[in-house]
Amino acid sequence: MLAPNFSAADYLRALEAHLPRGRVWPRDSDASQTKVLGTLTPCFARLNARANNLLVDAFPASTYELLPEWEATLGLPDPCAGAAPTTQQRVAQVVSRLTATGGQSIAYFKAVAAALGYPITITQFVPSRFGKAFGTLFGGTAWAFAWQVDAPTFTINSLQFGGSFGTPFATWGNNVLQCEIERLSPAHTTVLFSYS
Repeated sequence: MLAPNFSAADYLRALEAHLPRGRVWPRDSDASQTKVLGTLTPCFARLNARANNLLVDAFPASTYELLPEWEATLGLPDPCAGAAPTTQQRVAQVVSRLTATGGQSIAYFKAVAAALGYPITITQFVPSRFGKAFGTLFGGTAWAFAWQVDAPTFTINSLQFGGSFGTPFATWGNNVLQCEIERLSPAHTTVLFSYS
């Protein structure tokens, strides 16, 4: 069902329909009463359009005007977004925080990175043990708690329709990815980042 979209003329007809009947309540377009009611109806049409926009803006993935409220609710913006994040990056961070279910699996961290717009793979390490293939790296027990995020050197985030005025057409870098992954990584692990 579409949201109702009424014009000023629709509101004028509705107001006139609720007036009492009689000679002192004319419905003519040149009557003083119609002109007075006509000055009120543009405000009603504007409020109707704003209310329809609120329906779209109430959802985090399509928000624009309510973005500061969503960010305040989630403790954003944080240092992960950088000094001047784009509107698109801010919305992605809000959606990421709201949809994050938590986890420690490879699939979870790949999904977090994908929600932020970064394609990654994850490499897990193991400590040296008897029977390990010859030629592989020799590492101590600390490697049991290390894992590596493999990402492109520069992830290009292009501007999407609905971006704010003054937003660049594209941004390069992986700072948001690195900060978010480090924030979500289990405390007992060491995260390494490899850019190819």
